Amino acid sequence: MIDPRERINSPISDAELERRWSAIRKAMQEQGIAVLIAQANNDFMGGYVKYLTDIPATNGYVRTVIFPVDAPMTTIGQGAFGMDRSAPPGSSDPLMRGIGRVLGTPSYASAMYSAPYDGELAEKALAGYAKAKIGLLGTAGISYALIERLRKGALSGATFVDASDLVDQIKCIKSDEEIALIRKTAAMQDLAMQHTMAAIRPGMRDIEVTALAEQIGHAHGSEQGLFLAASGKLGTPAFFGNRHVQNRVIQEGDSFTLLIENNGPGGYYCEIGRTCVLGKAPQQMKDEFELILAAQRNTLAMVRPGADCKAIWESHNAFMRAHKRPEENRVYFHGQGYDMVERPLVRFDEPMKLAARMNLAMHPAFVNDSVYAWYCDNFLINPDGQVEHLHRTPQRIVELG
Repeated sequence: MIDPRERINSPISDAELERRWSAIRKAMQEQGIAVLIAQANNDFMGGYVKYLTDIPATNGYVRTVIFPVDAPMTTIGQGAFGMDRSAPPGSSDPLMRGIGRVLGTPSYASAMYSAPYDGELAEKALAGYAKAKIGLLGTAGISYALIERLRKGALSGATFVDASDLVDQIKCIKSDEEIALIRKTAAMQDLAMQHTMAAIRPGMRDIEVTALAEQIGHAHGSEQGLFLAASGKLGTPAFFGNRHVQNRVIQEGDSFTLLIENNGPGGYYCEIGRTCVLGKAPQQMKDEFELILAAQRNTLAMVRPGADCKAIWESHNAFMRAHKRPEENRVYFHGQGYDMVERPLVRFDEPMKLAARMNLAMHPAFVNDSVYAWYCDNFLINPDGQVEHLHRTPQRIVELG
């Protein structure tokens, strides 16, 4: 029999998991929360599940975590009808760390009649919490079927609260172990960008290029990610898209935009974006990209522990207005960890302040009729408050000719 540890890609240490559980349970006690519920069906935006268990949700299959303040976790996921097993006392199985019970059911979002199944098992796992204060993590990611079952069934007498902020305040501050893994992710992406840019040739389709970047990631600890790209004639904006729109054949003289946003060892996300030209970049294009770098430098001067996200957002848009360029109206930059997009979001509606040990993905950009000007890089606010540029790929247009 093969040891499960041989199969796991960069497992998080026991000490790191214990650190998380202890910090979260302390915060739960302070707020009188008896148990937390997290649910996800993917490891792009399913960070709560991974953070608690070191096991990602994947492929649209729902994974639910019940996290009591004073007892081992219960997980609910894909399995046979009636699946209900407990972890043996003292178990060293790395897939069961902190987990006392595993429930399973073959439910699928594509089969509407199975929607209640996960809720039925969650109700079973939450027996004893009928009058308790229950915290929900990431309500936008928890199925309506689960919440409806709990609120209308045996847990109708419980008090449900959104506990996302409780965990977010802990999750977004990275430990030394997490920072080390994030550095490896950034280095992996630098390598992927370097090799991919060197391989681009006329006659390749956009999707063939992104496949190269993905393969390099998989060879260096990545499990999942986005690889967005677009080629286009100079003088038109090469605004990237997903694989569904990556069929264009690259031509001599084109520009090519590539975003590599995959996770690395341990499941941590960073993202890097660069543009190349299969020839020489015109001066006007270089000028627009230099303006975007100036916008980034303007922002970095404000990035420090305690900085206000709304103030940074407004400063960036003031810079763009002053240079007669479009304002950002989505998200300027954001945290990253187990989620591709993690708090804080640097825009007008984010109450969280920046803090030391945050991993931030910054992507100043604008698009007009002739160019998509942008850069994307990760920055770490170090424990001493200094900002470190994690990616090492030069911030310039790559000229391939």
